[in-house]
Amino acid sequence: MHGIDHIHVYARDRAAAEAWYRRVFGLIRVPELESWSPGRGPLTVANAAGTLKLALFERPEVVPGAVIALGVDADGFLQWRAHLRRELGTQPEAVDHELSWSMYFLDPDGNGYEITSYDYAALKIGLAQD
Repeated sequence: MHGIDHIHVYARDRAAAEAWYRRVFGLIRVPELESWSPGRGPLTVANAAGTLKLALFERPEVVPGAVIALGVDADGFLQWRAHLRRELGTQPEAVDHELSWSMYFLDPDGNGYEITSYDYAALKIGLAQD
């Protein structure tokens, strides 16, 4: 294996979910995989580098599953914290795990996300100045 190819994410309204993931994460449709999207198939969205792919499935009832944790460096953590504050209307709390820092938030369907950085010392200073 060479990595995780994609992660299934379930939403009540796939079009609304696609718009949210575009606005919050900057993910766009993967044109090569759009033929799967009609009906109950997935609509795959990805970041520009293609290193993060989510397969959005529409379901009338959504039972959120595991939290998806995304890794960043210290600068990325602070940038994402400011971005999420603007996009979500509230600033996610920075949680000190003693070896790492994390922040947690939900998409509109209750799917959980975590952004984590192991640049512990740099973030402790950066968060104190934030």
